[in-house]
Amino acid sequence: MKLTALDWSVIAAFFVVTLGIGAVAARRAGRGVGEFFLSGRRMPWWLLGFSMVATTFSTDTPNLVTDIVRQNGVAGNWAWWAFLLTGMLTVFVYARLWRRSGVTTDVEFYELRYSGKPAAFLRGFRALYLGVFFNVCIMATVSLAAIKIGGVMFGFSPATSIVLASTVTVLFSAAGGLTAVVLTDFVLFLAAMAGAVCAAAVALRHPAVGGLEGLLNHATVAEKLSFVPLSFTRDGQVDWDTLTHLFIMPLAVQWWSVWYPGAEPGGGGYIAQRMLAAKDERHAIAATFFFNAAHYALRPWPWILVALASLIVFPPDTAEERVGARQALTGRTIAPLVELWRRDPASVDPATAAQIQKLVLQERGLTAIHAAFPAVPVDKTGHDLAYPAMLTFLPAGALGLVVASLAAAYMSTISTHLNWGSSYIVNDVWRRFVRPGANERELVWVARGATVILMVMAGGLALALQNALAAFQILLQIGAGTGLLFILRWFWWRINPYSELTAMGVSFAVAVYFQVDAAPGLAGWQELLIGVGVTTMAWVAVTLMTPPSDGRTLRSFHRLTQPGGPGWRRVIEEARREGEDIAGDAEGKANLPRSIVCMLLGCAAVYSALFGAGFGLYGRWSEAVVCAAVVAVSATALFSLLGSRRRAA
Repeated sequence: MKLTALDWSVIAAFFVVTLGIGAVAARRAGRGVGEFFLSGRRMPWWLLGFSMVATTFSTDTPNLVTDIVRQNGVAGNWAWWAFLLTGMLTVFVYARLWRRSGVTTDVEFYELRYSGKPAAFLRGFRALYLGVFFNVCIMATVSLAAIKIGGVMFGFSPATSIVLASTVTVLFSAAGGLTAVVLTDFVLFLAAMAGAVCAAAVALRHPAVGGLEGLLNHATVAEKLSFVPLSFTRDGQVDWDTLTHLFIMPLAVQWWSVWYPGAEPGGGGYIAQRMLAAKDERHAIAATFFFNAAHYALRPWPWILVALASLIVFPPDTAEERVGARQALTGRTIAPLVELWRRDPASVDPATAAQIQKLVLQERGLTAIHAAFPAVPVDKTGHDLAYPAMLTFLPAGALGLVVASLAAAYMSTISTHLNWGSSYIVNDVWRRFVRPGANERELVWVARGATVILMVMAGGLALALQNALAAFQILLQIGAGTGLLFILRWFWWRINPYSELTAMGVSFAVAVYFQVDAAPGLAGWQELLIGVGVTTMAWVAVTLMTPPSDGRTLRSFHRLTQPGGPGWRRVIEEARREGEDIAGDAEGKANLPRSIVCMLLGCAAVYSALFGAGFGLYGRWSEAVVCAAVVAVSATALFSLLGSRRRAA
């Protein structure tokens, strides 16, 4: 694609603004780690809310949504829509607790909640596991999207795309710390949303699509529009496997059992970092509520419209064609050559390699996409490529805006992960174990160096990845079964460091076991359910077999955070027998039943807004009106409950 002078002007203005913000924030960020990682704990709710939603609006998100919609329809988005339950639990239960804890990072929590050398080990191990290993994996999936966008839109090589995408991000992140990240996130989110809406409008105007009416009436699209994956087999029976995988499992199990960045059960990661940077508890709660409302109700539909339009412009191969290709690839004669081609394409003669490549693409439903962009390597070609492919139809000016919006989406996510990951390295590894006496200036420079190193590692891994949805599923599997522990550790005194180490180790081992295809007959949802079950049984058993943290640590934690609930009754009663009252007063305690009701009302309001917008686009106005009424009733009841709590306090 060719960028005009107008396009370049839009992009240049965008980069000048972001670098300028980083330069302005650099001086304050250099004062110490409290400024570099938490902005002095003085951030208002609206800036933090925009920052959180901008962070989760990454370059790979529209690619991921496109991949989901093309393969599983709109209903396939329940894979991430279900995490709204997690988010609202964080809003009304955990935001207050995190802000009260006063820690610098969420892994510092371990030495606040647990005691002794096991707690210290867990803090250091978790800092490296999340801040380096897991964090680099997430950034690599985001960078993979940048590679695909650069390859499709401009013909860039993967390495060129990574260098161009990351340089500006590293500069302002390393210079300005969290303040620069949060301030730029506000600008980045507005740019990203404007670009997404522009892309959707252009996609609908494509001649093959014929506007919104043409899109919705197209035979290929019509079967993808349902919000619930209720399909039927040829004999008229409900397709329970699809329904379970796409809808039942996410809502029944996945949301509370799986740890995933941005949707951590019990809060955590960069979401906890934003809550810890808030002015007070009320700002922490408001920020996380705004984030969840915008994340689920505001952003998805422009991406979904582009994904649906791509089904017309770049139609996937039919089911019969895919089955035929699969049968051909498993034939007795060609199967050994296919395995050889997968290991070393150059070892197969060109004619045979071309035939195998054609069949592989056909089996995956990607013939049309690859035909339009033959320069993109086969291992980087997936359904997620359809989103950047649709952007190639943008006119001058709009192209510059959308390129800037994609850069904004990339930068907002990467900058947050860089700052979050370096906070673990500095606060929970360097200052805690390597150089306990390090001064603030040294710590800031270590943070800046860690920022650069993390970006280099993520870029290297991105070059080896192939598919955003596959990476998403792997990360879900790695975190399967750990979520319940992160929810309960605030409310059950018996959980200890060995519980968490067991959950991490077992969930990782199960994920590796399934990734090496040890159980080829299992569906993805069955693997997830097994992972959750095995991991949960393992950490609960270890919890009951190992000693709890010492009483002084448990009392100190409860006195500070006042989590409420029956799980601390034994600790409270023991303290009272020794003449110490750690229960606090009614004002400080968390009211769990009311918090759960608020969570359900918040979910009802946001889901209704999400589906109401969809029904409006579909032209189904009676359903849209019903959804609007549910939003109004839920929001009114929610704010009434919150108001009564403030009056009681």
